[in-house]
Amino acid sequence: MRLAAFHLRAVGVLVQRDLLRFFRQRSRVVGALLQPLLFWLVIGSGLSGSFRMPGASSVDYVQYFYPGVVLLVVLFTSIFTTMSVIEDRQHGFLQAVLVAPSSRLSLVLGKTLGGVTIALVQAAALLLLAPLAGFPWRAIHWPLVLAVLLLSGVALSALGFALAWSLNSTQGYHVVMSLLLIPLWVISGAMFPAQGAPPWLARLMQANPLSHAVASLRRALYGPAYQEVLGPGSTAAFELGVLLVFALVTLSLAVGVCSRRPR
Repeated sequence: MRLAAFHLRAVGVLVQRDLLRFFRQRSRVVGALLQPLLFWLVIGSGLSGSFRMPGASSVDYVQYFYPGVVLLVVLFTSIFTTMSVIEDRQHGFLQAVLVAPSSRLSLVLGKTLGGVTIALVQAAALLLLAPLAGFPWRAIHWPLVLAVLLLSGVALSALGFALAWSLNSTQGYHVVMSLLLIPLWVISGAMFPAQGAPPWLARLMQANPLSHAVASLRRALYGPAYQEVLGPGSTAAFELGVLLVFALVTLSLAVGVCSRRPR
């Protein structure tokens, strides 16, 4: 019991530290939220007049793009938060943590949950604008939204931790994340539907776990109109199951690369 309490306390300290660091740096707070918001407003407004969903002519691009932008907030926040792993290693903080009798899982969970908490706060700020996109708050399936954002945040933050642990510079981290996560988001169905895409690209979109995150967010926001928007597809349970597996895999990867001798 004492050992378990110690591990939980270690996780809590790491989460609290990341929260304090993030919200003291206003540029990170603004950047993680404002950039996706600008994407939504500029790209959504620019393509709204020419975009039409197959079989769903009543849905304009501002509405179609909004769920993907919510996920983009989670993605950007995960990138900015887990980048601190490199900074902590350079300043000797991680070495001090690793000397303590806490487990590698405690370290991974502490850093991951810190990123998830920040991501949920940032996403909540954007979701306040949901009525402007045509989604009344009372019509949104909030438990499903929370489940999707939580699992996506865990998966992306753990993946960011694993990559940050393996790299020596923030510049290299930004390059790797830009080449990996941004394309992963683009082919998630956030910007364009799989219908009408080339067969090879449609298959990539179907295999992309973030596609299930975007689909579930649309299901939660659109409600009964979901089938009209995306046509017959998987269930919410299946989509959440894919995200759960994605989160467990990335957590396992993060724990696997986390050693007591960081590079």
